[in-house]
Amino acid sequence: MTDLIISVSGLRGVVGKDLTPEVAARYACAYAAGQPDGPLVLARDGRGTGRMLVDTIRGALLAVGRNVLDAEVAATPTVGVLVRDHVAAGAIQVTASHNPPQYNGIKLFSPEGQVLSADAGEQVMARYRLAHGAWVDYQHIGQARTIDDTTHRHLEMLLATIDSAPIRQRRFGVLLDSNHGSGSLLGQRLLKALGCRVSMVGGQPDGLFAHPPEPTAENLAGVCREIVAARADIGFCQDPDADRLAVIDEQGRYIGEEYTLALCLDQVLRSRSGPVVTNCSTSRMAEDLAGKYGVPFLRSPVGEANVVRMMLEHGAVFGGEGNGGPIDPQVGHIRDSFVGMVWILYAMACRGLPVSRLVSELPRYEICKTKQEVPRKAIPKALHALEKHFADARSDRLDGLRLDWPGKWLLIRASNTEPIVRIVAEAATAAEARQLCADASRVLARR
Repeated sequence: MTDLIISVSGLRGVVGKDLTPEVAARYACAYAAGQPDGPLVLARDGRGTGRMLVDTIRGALLAVGRNVLDAEVAATPTVGVLVRDHVAAGAIQVTASHNPPQYNGIKLFSPEGQVLSADAGEQVMARYRLAHGAWVDYQHIGQARTIDDTTHRHLEMLLATIDSAPIRQRRFGVLLDSNHGSGSLLGQRLLKALGCRVSMVGGQPDGLFAHPPEPTAENLAGVCREIVAARADIGFCQDPDADRLAVIDEQGRYIGEEYTLALCLDQVLRSRSGPVVTNCSTSRMAEDLAGKYGVPFLRSPVGEANVVRMMLEHGAVFGGEGNGGPIDPQVGHIRDSFVGMVWILYAMACRGLPVSRLVSELPRYEICKTKQEVPRKAIPKALHALEKHFADARSDRLDGLRLDWPGKWLLIRASNTEPIVRIVAEAATAAEARQLCADASRVLARR
């Protein structure tokens, strides 16, 4: 068995076991072979194994004749900005996102500074499996140079999206938990530019995580207590590559990632009007807010690249995913925890309310997530059985099977990497959401 996972969006695995220097070099070269002329940005999220992998990848890229722009440690959304700002041909971000410390990975970017599309990712996988690529002679070796200030342009773009004066006047106390990932570099700079009083947790981007890296309620219990001790107005918690944001209120209560997008959207739509896009596993809060403000709402298949594609097709003014990943096209078509910070602070300042009150005004739903083993060949029949069992629901085969009722929904999707289906339900109460998941599991067990 191998833990190496190669998908259209990138690669990840256990370093030294599945993700080796040879794998990293081959994969980087397979990507570079399909990119247009121009330099490639190279960055990492701060994990201890990141420097070794970046050094390996840099050498491989130079050896196939590509020029490299070194961003050192940088957040994933910052990498997207750097690609556009330096007119690069793309980027490679060495990150395993929220995976445990033994993991690392590679995330690929298009020349537009977006996560690579599914079609382009399929081509990278094909070239990787064919070991496509050829070393150049000594006269054509690429050149590398370091980007001196990686965060300046991203900071400028974030500040340009709002009027920062109301935030500066409030002098909010903010606890930022970057958990020793890449988010602290721009996070501290942004919050100070907004006049906030910053309490920093895990500010050294060395990958020595103080708690498990996924920003869930269980993993952030200690940070919740620190919010209260610091008497902060709000807590912002990032995953290691800073494309996801979880929120803790002034009372030390975990609000979570699903609310990040909704909190932003409720403020964005007060000043912008236009379509909103989320994926089909994101909370119904976004759809309800779009209805409240009278703007079109669109739902994409799961996956950041799918959300972005639909945002571009429909000229969306905002979008994102319920995993704490807001996307503001005025900054970039990429999930961005810093976008979340800006819009939530702006909402608090403009409305004169603590974040707990802002949350209380949002539509209230509860989500349940589970999974079940189903052989891949049995999945079509299993989805048909679910559709028949829940015949009173409106069904949608956009991505797996989504079943909708007034005020609740159920999504069943096959995993791309395991013989399982993921089951997600949302309803007005946690008990109702759990019941939907349990009913789906029973139907799947009878397949």
